[in-house]
Amino acid sequence: MRPKNGRLVMVVAVVAVAAVAIGGVLAYRQGPRTGGETAAPLTADSVSGPASTSVLPPTSAAPYSGPAYVTLKLSKLPTGRPPQIPYMVGREVRGGAGTPVKLPGSQVVLEIARLGEEVLAVVETVGGGSSELLKVSSAVEVERVPGVVNVVTTEDETAAAYSVQSTVKGALVAGGAIYAQSAGGKVQKLSLSKVWQPLVLSYANGKIFFRAGSGPDAAAWSLYSWTPGAAEATQVKDIQSPTALSPDTKLVGSRAVAAEYGACSTVDEFASGKQLWRTCDRGIDGFTPDGTVALAGPPYAEGYAPTVATALDARTGNLLREWSGASFVEAFVEDDQHLLIIADDGPETRRGIIRCTLPTGSCELAVPLTTERLELGQ
Repeated sequence: MRPKNGRLVMVVAVVAVAAVAIGGVLAYRQGPRTGGETAAPLTADSVSGPASTSVLPPTSAAPYSGPAYVTLKLSKLPTGRPPQIPYMVGREVRGGAGTPVKLPGSQVVLEIARLGEEVLAVVETVGGGSSELLKVSSAVEVERVPGVVNVVTTEDETAAAYSVQSTVKGALVAGGAIYAQSAGGKVQKLSLSKVWQPLVLSYANGKIFFRAGSGPDAAAWSLYSWTPGAAEATQVKDIQSPTALSPDTKLVGSRAVAAEYGACSTVDEFASGKQLWRTCDRGIDGFTPDGTVALAGPPYAEGYAPTVATALDARTGNLLREWSGASFVEAFVEDDQHLLIIADDGPETRRGIIRCTLPTGSCELAVPLTTERLELGQ
């Protein structure tokens, strides 16, 4: 997900992003456990599905071909090249701009990111119930930042942003902080006193975009932008309940209506707040770097993990591709034409990282099925 790849987490933005709050470790992120990787050409031999359904080309992009609905069988997929974004096998972080780094200790890893040669990992605290940021360089622990719940880097991995949600005796309270760190080690902090559960969405164009609620059980949340070094953040008033921001910051996915058993979502123009389209069938999880494709999952979280991954035309909402046949634990964009997905066949099964090509729908294994824990870089 480049120049440096746009990225997303497909853990059903409507519900699961809120669950990233302190102590909200999703059960399906607990990876199984050994594996290796080899390289082979990308093929479509293992892709099956219903009779070919017409696929609309995304706005201003090359034509799409093949069936709109693709059914996968993980054990039959060919093996391709390793991910071109940061990823973790076992406790070794590979890919991205730096050399491989093995994370020390045994704490459960929730998220990873690369900041030059340094690895930033959000990990469970010992005993669980909270999380912290572990900074590691050449397998040596550099620093720990308590309370960090998520981390995001810029496209070129030269700067990172991470969020802290305030707690008292394990319970969420108002307040928190947003941090900005450059690859040179300089750290800047924005203290927050009135908002609840701040969560970083994007670091682009020199600004950090984060969302936060007005109360502990707020039905909606607001979008804010902060330029590191500024004394305050600015609320983006035309956007409500954002779930994903395109890497070029031109489009935003938002939750429009929430209900007990589902939700509706919209894709809007960031600058004007103008709504481009609306869906009550899917939740918007992210965008490709060029902003032409929106990636989506089910409108609400249910069960172990989503069983479909969907690509939509970002400007119209038209269906481009839908994959099924596996449990899609987590997904990121590798580049404008490829999606990386951590996938398995359900709890206690071997897990792999698959690469799916958006224009054709064909998929391959970027990391073969393994019992090792797998993560993709934030």
